[in-house]
Amino acid sequence: MKVLVTGAAGFIGTHTALRLLERGDSVLGIDNLNDYYDPALKRARLRLLQAHAGFDFEQVDIVDANATLGAYRRHRPERVVHLAAQAGVGHSIDNPRAYVDANVVGFLNMLEAARELGTEHLVYASTSAVYGGNTRMPFATEHNVDRPLSMYAASKKSNELMAHAYSHLFGIPTTGLRFFTVYGPWGRPDMALFIFTRRILAGEPIDVFNYGRARRDFTYIDDIVDGVLRVLDLPPGSASGEGLDASSTVPYRLYNIGAGKPVELMRFIELIEQNLQRRAVKNLLPLRPGDVPETHADIAPLARDFDYCPSTPVETGVARFIAWYLAHYQP
Repeated sequence: MKVLVTGAAGFIGTHTALRLLERGDSVLGIDNLNDYYDPALKRARLRLLQAHAGFDFEQVDIVDANATLGAYRRHRPERVVHLAAQAGVGHSIDNPRAYVDANVVGFLNMLEAARELGTEHLVYASTSAVYGGNTRMPFATEHNVDRPLSMYAASKKSNELMAHAYSHLFGIPTTGLRFFTVYGPWGRPDMALFIFTRRILAGEPIDVFNYGRARRDFTYIDDIVDGVLRVLDLPPGSASGEGLDASSTVPYRLYNIGAGKPVELMRFIELIEQNLQRRAVKNLLPLRPGDVPETHADIAPLARDFDYCPSTPVETGVARFIAWYLAHYQP
């Protein structure tokens, strides 16, 4: 297949594009290479992809409708993995407009391009943050998600609604995946694992929110990518189930994608300490605004419809990240 991966220089985008290339698909990657975090890391990821003959890259901002449509027209991808977005709960409190631009306007531009060119399947990233203050565990896609706690969550919930409208009106097959705390090599510098590792090595204290009692459904990147490709290969209406819209003829689905096994933050920190052979100085703090005390993914529907089975223990995943970090930043 010819697959468009947006956010190709991002963490999940790079790993997804690599897996597609390794199995023989051709990939068009687009990314705006913005400075939300160090662009040098994005360029280093991009070099991994450019080593493959089947990879093309265009520096495109999906907020620019003409540039987005132009890339679509030039390459005419059959399927799309849409991962480009403004991420991060905390940043959305300080800069909400960036989330409307990238996550709402940008997603509309993607849907319009898919509409014009008859895309076979658009798989897009949503987030566990849409569950907001829900306390029912595990989080399931049938739970109400009408009370977001951040603009990031609100923007991603809007993606799910927009996708359903376009699937209904124009027959565009779409599948949304609510990602749960993805981690691993080449990860994002604004995520806890990256921050903790950097600060522990520098001898600096780490901020531990909710006094370390937070629990997260940490999911290793290889397991995430496996799920993304399984979903991409079976558009709604094919041999797989119909997800949230099982009673509908709309080619639209929505799933959680995670490990299904929450880990307490203090345990996560212990694993980092063990792999670095250093103790962290912990600054215990209350829960941050917009954050939630626990996430736990109900992944049974994804397992049922796609044989999704995450298999990487957190002990293994953290060790692999630390090994990558030390090799990349302290060779």
